[in-house]
Amino acid sequence: MDSGKLDNGAETEKDEKSDEWNAGAQTGARASVMPTWTSRVLTRNYIVEGRKSPRFDIPFLMLTILILVIGVIMVLSASFARAYYTTGQPMLFFSRQLVFALSGIAIMLIVSHIKVKTISRVSIYAMLVSIFLLVLVLNVGVKVNGARRWIGIGTGNFANTFQPSEIAKLSVVLCYAQMACKFGGRMKTFKYGVAPFAAITAIIIGLLWFEPHLSAIVIIGVLSVIMMFAAGTRLRWFAIAGLVLALAAGLLFFTAMRRQSGSGGGEPGQSVTVTQIVQENAGSLGYAGSRISAWLDPDADPLGSGLQIRQSLFAVGSGGAFGQGLGRSRQKYLYLPEEHNDYIFAIVCEELGYIGALLILLLFALLIIRGFWIAMHAVDKYSSLITIGITSLLAIQVFLNVAVVTNLLPATGISLPFFSYGGTALWIQLLQMGIILAVSREIPEPADEKARAKRVAASEGQEAQ
Repeated sequence: MDSGKLDNGAETEKDEKSDEWNAGAQTGARASVMPTWTSRVLTRNYIVEGRKSPRFDIPFLMLTILILVIGVIMVLSASFARAYYTTGQPMLFFSRQLVFALSGIAIMLIVSHIKVKTISRVSIYAMLVSIFLLVLVLNVGVKVNGARRWIGIGTGNFANTFQPSEIAKLSVVLCYAQMACKFGGRMKTFKYGVAPFAAITAIIIGLLWFEPHLSAIVIIGVLSVIMMFAAGTRLRWFAIAGLVLALAAGLLFFTAMRRQSGSGGGEPGQSVTVTQIVQENAGSLGYAGSRISAWLDPDADPLGSGLQIRQSLFAVGSGGAFGQGLGRSRQKYLYLPEEHNDYIFAIVCEELGYIGALLILLLFALLIIRGFWIAMHAVDKYSSLITIGITSLLAIQVFLNVAVVTNLLPATGISLPFFSYGGTALWIQLLQMGIILAVSREIPEPADEKARAKRVAASEGQEAQ
């Protein structure tokens, strides 16, 4: 069965609607109107005749390239001090990132020429591979700071690591979109619209918990909800899940409050605050608890768990409106850990100032908006869903990274797309952009539709004569 097919009754109705739309395009009556989302079927081709060389979306491509170029420049600025200190080669991190960026662009352009139907056929296999890698990393993965999240590849100067969780994020988008297309109208039921998605998400989150990888758990959880919502799962199932989570959180909080009050945690007559309760119980959460404690009070351990966020805030604050100037950061001289990776946005704020940082966020916003525009104009439901998923994934990662750097949220280890140092992660991000470009290539152009309508009208006139 093709990935875009739905149940037989719905498929017949959708084909009739599709034929109506195509007929309208031939007469020019609805040449600029896309078929409704429910009438789009992956197996039906909406590309108009006579379109010899379809083009991908140029604004989306230019925004991606522009953000990538700025990101590589910032890796150079943020990394040379640490690269010189650790390897004696100040340009090492930059040169490697540049190679990965150039090869990543090639990957993006190659993927942009793959048909969406071909991508849909490998969706299930991508999920199986990602689960296999998540199991593999628990056994042979590289352990760093108590977490086993990376698999090493290559040797010598070509040695590198990658996180299977990055592949899992993309596989969730591709697989869930295909499942939604197969289930069709049955997505409204619990059996098809909730149970299979929840089961797969639980398996992935369970494997990530043992790494442990809190940031990937949060991203995949949110991404799964977005994919289910876009695919047509009823809102009441989300409301029920939210209510259950709220009751569970309330019960845990109430239990912790009773425990602290009973142990004399507060002075007589003094109320116990939420911050006190969280800090008192953070130790039971392991490494995540230490990060929560540092988030609530970085000054409590300024040279330990609070060091990174304190130095990050120093960098952000010292940039001012216009920044210290490109290359003039002080915090990158080994004061701020992960300055060229998860906390590179702090260096952006320090060197380019609030205005420069806002301009970069504006570029990300434009890229995200353009991604959703492509999703709205995609020719079938599967194309729409994978574009929504990839664009949402980009938006989630940008928001969480900036929120962590500014201490709006606890540290989660989320990199900033196209900016943070990391070759394989950059490859996967550009591959995702290539998938969106592949979707955009199949969007019919109104000019082509009008030309076809004119050709049809001309041929009908000749037949009448």
